[in-house]
Amino acid sequence: MRCSARTLSRQTGLQTSPAFGNVTRGSWRLPGSHARRLERSDVIAFRPRRATSSLDPVPLPTRLTDRFGLEHPVVLAPMAFAAGGRLAAAVSDAGGLGFVGGGYGNKDWIDAQLEIADPSTVGVGFITWSVARTPELLDDILGHQPRAIFLSFGDPRELAPRIKKAGTPLFCQVQSREDAEVAIEAGADVIVAQGSEAGGHGDTRGTFTLVPEIADLLAASSPETLLCAAGGIADGRGLAAALVLGADGVLVGSRLWATPEATVSNAMHAAALASTGDATIRTSVADIVRELDWPERFTARVLRNRFTDTWHGDEAQLRNADPAVGRDWLEGWADGDPERSNTFTGEAVGLIHTIEPTGAVLEQMSSQATRLLRRSG
Repeated sequence: MRCSARTLSRQTGLQTSPAFGNVTRGSWRLPGSHARRLERSDVIAFRPRRATSSLDPVPLPTRLTDRFGLEHPVVLAPMAFAAGGRLAAAVSDAGGLGFVGGGYGNKDWIDAQLEIADPSTVGVGFITWSVARTPELLDDILGHQPRAIFLSFGDPRELAPRIKKAGTPLFCQVQSREDAEVAIEAGADVIVAQGSEAGGHGDTRGTFTLVPEIADLLAASSPETLLCAAGGIADGRGLAAALVLGADGVLVGSRLWATPEATVSNAMHAAALASTGDATIRTSVADIVRELDWPERFTARVLRNRFTDTWHGDEAQLRNADPAVGRDWLEGWADGDPERSNTFTGEAVGLIHTIEPTGAVLEQMSSQATRLLRRSG
């Protein structure tokens, strides 16, 4: 894994809670409307690739890698809390595009993460409806000149003009065709089509049909807008499938959540490794217990555990439960306890069998996808 001296010096100074440690340890182009090479004038926030040779080929060049100067068409999902500066920097240093998960908008936490990860090499992601309540936070983060801003779960049109005025690329995550039409209107540079398989918050559409539908929409109405697929993508098979479906790259959450650089407890990693995709559930109980006012259409995919077994399906009772229930959940979260709180991960958990460094994950994903695509002709 490549890592700049600046990033290394910052990472070695990072102090973490014991609860958030580690467990264990050529050119390919698809045919069609998304296949043309962009001219130099199209490049946004270009970062030169490292020198390569015939023994060290850059795998899977796509419009996404061209426009952002990446080695791998892989973007880190801006997972709240888990995607801190260390993980975002590791993804960017490995040739992908890392995002710090700005989540619910804790300015001090985000600033601290941008001390770990050089903001010129990583983006920052926000929950749209939450940051809209504190618009000054967006201006503050834009002042750091991040590589991109990522908006999810809400109408981006109110915030987009400030992002565009700053000259910062805008990623908009969508869960339906209607969402995608709004994102196009907002001027998104990259649309991320997220299927219900994804960990954390999402809606009901499946990745396998949502991605090509939005690819067709973009080809017809906004061909310069890039498309990433998200939801259930954890290896090269998912990456290859996404490219065949018409995406320019992928957004990866759960597989990069399962790395030593993620801010995730040993116990939650272990719970994920012991699980399959059947062990996840979409539910609102983790939001109710935290008193988070999420829009009704969005539920969170988490691992089933004692807490979901007790409260899923009994949400009204949970809203009126003794305050001790909420205190216990929050204490469990602080301790990284996968039974007392919730492990936010997606159906792809059944494809994750090891906790590996971020750089290795990206290399394996791209290499496997390249082999599969070449084999298919």
